[in-house]
Amino acid sequence: MKFKTLAIALCAGLVAGAANVEPLNLTLSGGNPGGLWSLLGAGMDRAVKASDPNSVITYQATGGGFANIGLLGANRTDLGMVHDAEVKLALTGQPPFPAPIKNMMAIGYMYNWAPMHFFLNKSIAEEYKIDSIDDIASSKAPLSIGINRSGNITGNVALFMLAEAGLDEATLSANGGSFVRAGANEQGELMKDGRIDMATNGIFIGHSSFRAIDENVDVVLLKIPESVIEATNKEFGTSAYTIPAKSYTNQAEDVDTMALGAMVVATDKMSDETAYTLSKAFVDHIDEIRGVHKAMAQLTPELMVSQTVLPFHPGAERAFKEAGLLK
Repeated sequence: MKFKTLAIALCAGLVAGAANVEPLNLTLSGGNPGGLWSLLGAGMDRAVKASDPNSVITYQATGGGFANIGLLGANRTDLGMVHDAEVKLALTGQPPFPAPIKNMMAIGYMYNWAPMHFFLNKSIAEEYKIDSIDDIASSKAPLSIGINRSGNITGNVALFMLAEAGLDEATLSANGGSFVRAGANEQGELMKDGRIDMATNGIFIGHSSFRAIDENVDVVLLKIPESVIEATNKEFGTSAYTIPAKSYTNQAEDVDTMALGAMVVATDKMSDETAYTLSKAFVDHIDEIRGVHKAMAQLTPELMVSQTVLPFHPGAERAFKEAGLLK
């Protein structure tokens, strides 16, 4: 009888403990108010609410991944959206970070399919016989090349890839060209007006800024040497990717490149229980996140655990192990 009473008490305690799990109340630092990361924030909020209607994830617009890592490093936000390449720089204290940031822990990968594109005006490509980024330096073409603004990791990646292909700023300047800092949509306008000859960025295939370039300017998508792709992946922790043939008007063949990914990151200050509840909600209600944009249709629980640049938070790891996603 005593054993039976004890068992009932233990069960009651477990049920009460489960019922008393605190609702989540977290801030997610993202990027632009109307960008994909803000949509992902809304999807994550819906996912945690599907598990507990009283839970909330509040989206905070910021300058992007670099800014979010700074906030995480200072423990001034609960969660941050960051690119894998940005994390790689932060862990080793490379610019723009003055020192290594070591307190970050992964919650889950959101996507890894934002490939680097290099669009060149077709008439210039034909005149100087350029079909790959490693042709640019030797061609002596005086190109104006769009590079994303400082603080955006795709600008760092583009400059690294071009330098690996032999085109650093000194070489470009000697050829009579220059780098022009401009955001994704700005580069489309600059190409349309003939103020730049080449656009570079790492965004989803068919992103609106790329569609604008493809529809309004006669451009070709340049090839990238395998050695450049390998060096970039080693430097930034990114992955190889192929842009399928016919993705753009003048693209007859597949183009191999590399792709950036983005993940949700917490800090070691987050409790295991909070990280567990958060990650479990993401897995159990992944459709809430997938549904924010057609570009997110590829998101799976398996993809969520596929990042390799950061250790998972112990709470997240527990949730993923329970779901059979990690051993």
